[in-house]
Amino acid sequence: MLVVRVLGTLGILLVLSIIVFSMLHLAPGDIVKNLLGNRPSSPEAVAAIRAQYNLDQPLYMQYLIWLGNALTGDFGQSIRLQDSVSNVIGARLGITAALSGLAFVLALVVAIPLGVQSAVRSGSWIDRFATGVGIVGLSAPTFAVGLLLLYVFAFYLPIFPVYGSGDGGLDTLWHLVLPAITLALGLGAIILKLTRTAMLRELDSDYVTFGRARGLPDRQVHMIALRNAAIPIVTGASLVLTFLVGGTVLAETTFALPGLGTLLQGSVLFKDIAVVQALTLLVAVTIATIALLADLAYIFLDPRIRAKEGAQ
Repeated sequence: MLVVRVLGTLGILLVLSIIVFSMLHLAPGDIVKNLLGNRPSSPEAVAAIRAQYNLDQPLYMQYLIWLGNALTGDFGQSIRLQDSVSNVIGARLGITAALSGLAFVLALVVAIPLGVQSAVRSGSWIDRFATGVGIVGLSAPTFAVGLLLLYVFAFYLPIFPVYGSGDGGLDTLWHLVLPAITLALGLGAIILKLTRTAMLRELDSDYVTFGRARGLPDRQVHMIALRNAAIPIVTGASLVLTFLVGGTVLAETTFALPGLGTLLQGSVLFKDIAVVQALTLLVAVTIATIALLADLAYIFLDPRIRAKEGAQ
């Protein structure tokens, strides 16, 4: 099963790389003109630049050259930044990883307990409050939430910094608090809804009624129900991680963070094909890895799946 998933992922990456490569070439704009800007240039200089980046080759040959280099770990050079793609991505990967991790942790820490309490106390003020938070989180655009947080907590109440990633360590973490909250609101709303729905279904099950009839404490009954509701919660949590792919672009732009989101935005506008290709594959590999980890989590959480895997 694992081998099939890996082979399928490799096939998806290949198709995705072809699609992205073709779409970037079909997009309006000329890479050479973007690189030269408004400076006067001779036809010889333009031809030299096109030859340097293999732009004088047919489209299929350009892709094959890129693919051959990528299979050896060489993703080329960024035309816009004049540095290797590996260095460009490596310099910005830490900010995006820290922002995504902090946002995901905040979403889980707040959304799962609130979703459980909303289901346990259905119809109470906690349930109404959780429902309101979920509606706001699902409907509010990321950039609007970011601008509102900036105005309130960075401008009106100067508690957090307005922009940038700080000087490293705790200072960087402090700069990432508002962007992480911005992303966590949308993520948490989805996880909250999934948790509440899964818990309500489990609390209406016969085994919960039987456990209460036997005199089990409510806390123990709720823990049993939460364990059985864990699979849809894990599924939802793994799926909403893909929300971070688009969300980080908006959050990093709003808070002027030098992460992969702003790098992807600038590279697409500049038609920096090598960087866009590498970032697309990185995102696809990340999503495939998350999906694989979610499948492994199912085996750990559900004894029936473990028994089925063991029988095979």
